[in-house]
Amino acid sequence: MECVRCGGGAYYTRRYSGEVLCAACFKASIVEKTRKTISRFSMLRYGDKVGVAVSGGKDSLALLRILHALSEKKRYELAVLTVDEGVEGYREESIEHSAALTKELGLEQVVVSYKELYGFDLDHALAWKDEREISSCSMCGVFRRRAIDEAAVRARVTVIATAHNLDDYVQTFMMNLMHGDVDRLGWTDPRVTDADFPLRRVKPFMEIYEEEVALYAHLSGLPFQSASCPYMHEGLRSEVRDYLNELEVGHPGMKNVLLNSALSIASKLSVSKSPSPVPCTLCGHPSSAGLCNVCRMKQLVEQHTKYTPE
Repeated sequence: MECVRCGGGAYYTRRYSGEVLCAACFKASIVEKTRKTISRFSMLRYGDKVGVAVSGGKDSLALLRILHALSEKKRYELAVLTVDEGVEGYREESIEHSAALTKELGLEQVVVSYKELYGFDLDHALAWKDEREISSCSMCGVFRRRAIDEAAVRARVTVIATAHNLDDYVQTFMMNLMHGDVDRLGWTDPRVTDADFPLRRVKPFMEIYEEEVALYAHLSGLPFQSASCPYMHEGLRSEVRDYLNELEVGHPGMKNVLLNSALSIASKLSVSKSPSPVPCTLCGHPSSAGLCNVCRMKQLVEQHTKYTPE
């Protein structure tokens, strides 16, 4: 078999489209897909300073590499935003990966930690595992989003880019359906800004399969995290991920169909403007309600652990 673009030796076949590509053309296709997604949803603009949320995992390192390549033509500036959640035996390695690529590309990096921001690390916050119904990922997500916002303020960026891929987007859509959270379906529209976030958030990988991001990372020589997050298999998302992967094996292209359905539904449910945020009654950060999710979650941690606010 030959690459349909250049006639070179075949390396990868997209089962959902039948397209056969060599390694070089595959990598180029990922960069082009990213560029088209950015253009389609007007994610980045001339003169933006983009804070790229880089954990050090394959997806975020790949996003940083691609945005750096695109920035030379699009003329936007990049900064790296990294969060240390405080997961012993896991986060140390990924922070090293993010720092190494940041240095290689000659970019600024801002690192913030849960310990610094909240007075506790994630391992401590999740210590009451047997007493709670909320998943570890849900708790971490609340704290992580605020931490990224704090890093963005320090880096003085105008927009935050995260490495959420097509699989992540579709999983979130399915989970909102299963939880009956119709309002949140509208907020998954990439053109809408969530009132809880002070800066625009964009997902340039949202139309690219997770496995293709991973393959791009491999072909680009980017390092892979040797350890997995010990909390990643808790909660509904892990089950939804496995279910969607099984569907894709039996019905290639199913994830693409779900993405298009999710985008169509989100566009019909979204509002033209996000509601005006109100200050949180405790911390003053923007919130769609009186008490922000971070303060609400910190109260839960305080109630169930030995954490004392500093």
